[in-house]
Amino acid sequence: MARSPFEWIDEQARARHRAGLVRTLRPRPADSALLDLAGNDYLGLARHPEVTEAAARAARTWGGGATGSRLVSGSTELHTELERELAGFCGFESALVFSSGYAANLAAVTALAPHGSLIVSDAGNHASLIDGCRLARGTTQVVAHADPEAVRKALDTHAGPAIVVSDTVFSVDGDAAPLAGLAAACRASGAALVMDDAHGLGVLGDGGRGAARAAGLAGAPDVVTTVTLSKSLGSQGGAVLGPAHVIDHLVNAARTFIFDTGLAPAAAGAALAALRLLRREPERAARARAVATALYERLTAEGLEAVRPDAAVVSVRAPSPEQAVRWAADCRAAGLAVGCFRPPSVPDGISRLRLTARADLTDGQLDQAVRVIIEARR
Repeated sequence: MARSPFEWIDEQARARHRAGLVRTLRPRPADSALLDLAGNDYLGLARHPEVTEAAARAARTWGGGATGSRLVSGSTELHTELERELAGFCGFESALVFSSGYAANLAAVTALAPHGSLIVSDAGNHASLIDGCRLARGTTQVVAHADPEAVRKALDTHAGPAIVVSDTVFSVDGDAAPLAGLAAACRASGAALVMDDAHGLGVLGDGGRGAARAAGLAGAPDVVTTVTLSKSLGSQGGAVLGPAHVIDHLVNAARTFIFDTGLAPAAAGAALAALRLLRREPERAARARAVATALYERLTAEGLEAVRPDAAVVSVRAPSPEQAVRWAADCRAAGLAVGCFRPPSVPDGISRLRLTARADLTDGQLDQAVRVIIEARR
């Protein structure tokens, strides 16, 4: 009998089982009793009545899907309105909406790093940025995490076009990138700075306007920012923000824009409603940061090892992948959903519980979360 062409898949599955790294889908019901500190709904807007009604209204008006790529039939007046308001809110000249934050990152990196260019990428970057580097025609050099001097040295080795790529807030530990130092290194060599603000939009900056705004880099001619609409804005999709001529280039050169179906109108409508709500209630951003700080301080006071959060992500170290899974499962059994990050999702190989602070978390719910995490660990 011929050997199965997928026998290697079974071998990898057995290896994952032995290492305690098996991942499984867990469909959630529409109405769950769990307190959710696992999702990325930082501002508590995913179920806000204004956001859900805007999504429903957009679907009734424009249909259930975009019907085609943005350049064919997938652009609606709603997409244009969202792009205009998103750029204005974050302080950039122009914006372009994609079907996901992942697609936005692939577009920004691949379209801005042609053959002969250099990409300098932080070792802790998100997988979407890493994949963008792999697909780009430029040469990638990975440098030490959050190290502007390492970036500067890498740029000094290259005389042609270059971009520096970094998360603004890293998704594993929740630490912020040294954006001022990165911008200085870029400007010393004429490179562009491309930053992924997935975890900064809605949390950092004046009223949640993002990390670029907080660092004084919004609207700069050498800065491009990507964002996701699926975290603080409680919807789905992504966008690239930057100078108008850069955005025009993406329309003509970014394959994940040209060949992908446009963002569903319902998602665009929801994101637009959430953005307007954040503009009206800017205190949500400060509340999300305050909840994250409170979680960190109370958990570390009980002897747990955690990383001080710079935004809304709180990372708590676990002894091993197996114990991280058990810890998260025990939290769930006690009514609390938390994230569980294990290799290969963590660049340093250290497993973690990943907690996401929410602006709508009450003091009582904060007490509950801390109590459950500590008791489950014991």
